[in-house]
Amino acid sequence: MKLYQFPLSPNCQKVVALAHEVGVPLELAPIDLFKGEARTPAMLAKNPNGKLPILEDGDFVLWESTAMLAYIAAMAGRADLAPTTPRERAEVDRWTSWQGAHFSPAIRKVAFERIVKKLAGLGAPDEAIVKAGIEEFATVANVLEQSLGSKEYVCGRLTIADFALTPSAALTANCGLDFAPYPKAKAWLGRMVARDSMKKTLAAARGAA
Repeated sequence: MKLYQFPLSPNCQKVVALAHEVGVPLELAPIDLFKGEARTPAMLAKNPNGKLPILEDGDFVLWESTAMLAYIAAMAGRADLAPTTPRERAEVDRWTSWQGAHFSPAIRKVAFERIVKKLAGLGAPDEAIVKAGIEEFATVANVLEQSLGSKEYVCGRLTIADFALTPSAALTANCGLDFAPYPKAKAWLGRMVARDSMKKTLAAARGAA
């Protein structure tokens, strides 16, 4: 399988980390988003949205990172990570949907203003957007905290949902968002970033920064 990816993107990182976790080899093809490389005619032919990551498996081309998580887990025969029974599957889908709709957008607002703008030379942070992102983060972090309860992972046992959430959660320390008021969420994040698959992925991202 070949993955077109931008190493600093959490959506790319979650796919790479899961592949490491399940032992599926990926050929990583770096694409520089800052230079507009995802929107060349060749890349738009693969993903008309002009976004990353893009997964190629032979003649099968897949975009949307959450779909890639389910695909890679299934190809590795890891039904424990991507369950197929109706309720377990719905639980995973709940959290991956929440990640894309609520959790990551809140963190992304702050990360873009405080990190991406600096890396891409896009000027000073917009403090109004930062403030809105901080408020949204407090809401989603509290949801995660309350939902974890006594569970180690968001669905009880480790699933692709944890891999979906972790790269965005791991961004918080670098952009000034604090998990300390949410001890269960902080402990969950600690468990996830301690996994070899995630450590390897995040270290590669730091090296690309």
